Amino acid sequence: MLTADVVTALTRLATEAEPAGLLPAREQMALSLGWHIVLACFGVAFPAMIFVMHLRGIRRDDPVALGLAKRWAKVSAVLFAIGAVSGTVLSFEMGLLWPGLMGTYGDVLGLPFAFEGLAFFLEAIFLGIYLYGWGRMPPKRHVLMVLPMAITGIVGAYCVLAVNAWMNVPTGFRVVDGEVTDVQPWAVLFNQHAFLQFAHMWVGAYMLVGFSIAGVYAVGMLRGRRDAHHRLGFMVPFVFASVAAVTQPFVGHVLGLGLDERQPAKLAAFELAETTESPSPLRLGGVLVDGEVRWSIDIPRLGSLIAMNSPDRPVPGLDTIPEEDHPPVNLTHLAFQTMVGIGTLLAAAVVLFWYQRRRGRDLLDRRWFLRFAAAAGPLAVIALEAGWVATEVGRQPWIVYDVMRTTDAVGDYTASLWWLLGISTVVYTAMTVGAVVVLRSMARRWRAGDADLPSPYAPEVHAPEASS
Repeated sequence: MLTADVVTALTRLATEAEPAGLLPAREQMALSLGWHIVLACFGVAFPAMIFVMHLRGIRRDDPVALGLAKRWAKVSAVLFAIGAVSGTVLSFEMGLLWPGLMGTYGDVLGLPFAFEGLAFFLEAIFLGIYLYGWGRMPPKRHVLMVLPMAITGIVGAYCVLAVNAWMNVPTGFRVVDGEVTDVQPWAVLFNQHAFLQFAHMWVGAYMLVGFSIAGVYAVGMLRGRRDAHHRLGFMVPFVFASVAAVTQPFVGHVLGLGLDERQPAKLAAFELAETTESPSPLRLGGVLVDGEVRWSIDIPRLGSLIAMNSPDRPVPGLDTIPEEDHPPVNLTHLAFQTMVGIGTLLAAAVVLFWYQRRRGRDLLDRRWFLRFAAAAGPLAVIALEAGWVATEVGRQPWIVYDVMRTTDAVGDYTASLWWLLGISTVVYTAMTVGAVVVLRSMARRWRAGDADLPSPYAPEVHAPEASS
């Protein structure tokens, strides 16, 4: 029954929308964004981890740390290359799939997209300098090349998040007689809501990348490789992930404050509030069937306390919102609770790890914890994807909240979009397989002792001639 309701929510998106091109456009955007967002996280968070590892290697004269930094740089280059492909596809899709949005509000959104493109090119330049600088630059100057990579990755991500925040809380323009006027692109870029939404995504990126990289070395330790290389390779990203995991609940809570005023339908879907109750309960699980909440575990008052920062202030129910403005409730609710549930689990796990470590017990010696650490990366990916499903599906039926409906933004070329979706699925599958094959090949050669894999197109390093 639960699966049927989720399918019903998805079907509603397809059957209630016109023109017919809306379903393939949504599927194409979901595929592209869902695939690219994982790579974008590595662009945001991975450089900081490489920097810390490289700096440790220089300051402590630690060959293990230097070796890890060098390997991670090559991994970063592979991920950046395939991310460049998916990011380019997305830039075209905004105009191709949503001509109503970009044709109407292109002047409003142009500045953030321009800065994102500039940040991308700068990141590529400094990644190349860092990648090919091993053995060719003074160590202290070389490690500083990572900082522009980290900064440009953050700037690019912020610009994209500013656009998404604008779609949730539109500002920086007026509509007069159907025409967009008084465009203030800087107001879009520095929208107050953009800072909070970016903070949530930024911390989530460190969770995803930190747990994913640490998980690789947890698998190695499960296979008996308990050397300094694997322990250090685990600990550095795990520290980043730990800080992010315990910070994220607070960032998410602050982001959610005021959602009852900005997007009350989304909040009602998050909380599965079919009616307005005072005080509102916290509903764990459950779905909405024929206008009635079923199979949920209700905790009295906690819904008001968490969502409204009040012991008795009610969460506005769906009964206060016109039905045509309701999002797919069950899908939004389940995605939101998946994100929160996994985030809570990961935060509890890192608290347990560091508490036990403080007491002199190293959980890296316990196979059950290493298994959990190996699973933490995929769990973080699921949480991130679920969070984006919650925020995007929860905004429906609006593409720009309370300004433009999604049906008014989509183009009407159904057959072509279905072909595009099919081709994109094949291309993304091929890129995924290719990335996995390349990364596994690199790891296999590293384990075999080939410590210095060549960088593509890099100039040769000539050994200094012996003095006569």
